[in-house]
Amino acid sequence: MNPNWKNFLLAEHAIFDNDTDIVFPSSGHGGDKRIYPVSYLGVLTIAGKDAAKFLQGQITCNINDITDTQSSLGAMCNPKGRTITTFLLVKNADAFLMILPKELLAAVKKRLQMYVLRSDVVLTDSSDDVCLIGLSLQSADAPEHRFATTRQENIVVDFQDRRLVIAEAGNAQALWAEQLKQGFQPESSAQWRYLDIISGVPWLTAETSEEFIPQMLNLDKLGGISFNKGCYTGQEIVARTHYLGKTKREMFLAECDVSAVPEPNSTIIDDSGQSIGKVLYAQNGPNSCKMLIVLQVSETHTYNLRLENPRRDEIILSRA
Repeated sequence: MNPNWKNFLLAEHAIFDNDTDIVFPSSGHGGDKRIYPVSYLGVLTIAGKDAAKFLQGQITCNINDITDTQSSLGAMCNPKGRTITTFLLVKNADAFLMILPKELLAAVKKRLQMYVLRSDVVLTDSSDDVCLIGLSLQSADAPEHRFATTRQENIVVDFQDRRLVIAEAGNAQALWAEQLKQGFQPESSAQWRYLDIISGVPWLTAETSEEFIPQMLNLDKLGGISFNKGCYTGQEIVARTHYLGKTKREMFLAECDVSAVPEPNSTIIDDSGQSIGKVLYAQNGPNSCKMLIVLQVSETHTYNLRLENPRRDEIILSRA
């Protein structure tokens, strides 16, 4: 994390459990205008004259669809089609910003570096150079297109009823101060992750990396897979799954009343005790623990789900 940005947030009464978990004292104010430090995501910059061609051979989304006004979710896979990481890819002049979980960034950079060879491509961890800020929106301000992108002093990516701002540290401080003047209240980084969960954004962790093919994470439904762009690492498996029909496992939003938030890759069982799925990630919210889970698809669309823990806590699907 940029040290100037961290010092600024500390001056704004932020409490750092670590660099990826930031909380603020309860404001006690009503309203739905919130501002969040998005600290669990990092930024990998892919630059150089061959950057676009290089990425086209490594990721599931079509690089030609990513412009100054449109960003995209996507995935990077291993040769077996298993997702190493999901990401948000943003165009920044002649370079690309890959927004992905910080805990996976070093491994992803190392993996991509293996394929650079003689290409004019430079990979840079820019997580300390730029700051990520989340903003909640009034429903009337929600954009028509998901991941529509604008840029003036900062890059702004729309998430329907939210916006992710990518800013240099100095700009981030000015933006934060201005939003507070407009009535926005600081909120914890964990709550932005909670909003990611209920929006169905499938971030991975070290425990879930290389566990699922992209369709199991609903990336096809989120516009993160192109089936006509040509070859990329893992493409054969991803395409075969698509053309053979519906995947046998899909991602669902669920909730559970638990005393401890389940860890990524925790096992989900049915009433008989048979394993039928995994927790992608989970986060406590205002009323319950929300989670994204990957399940075997039931032909009857009926599910009796429990966590494989001592209490066998019941899991309820929020949508199927």
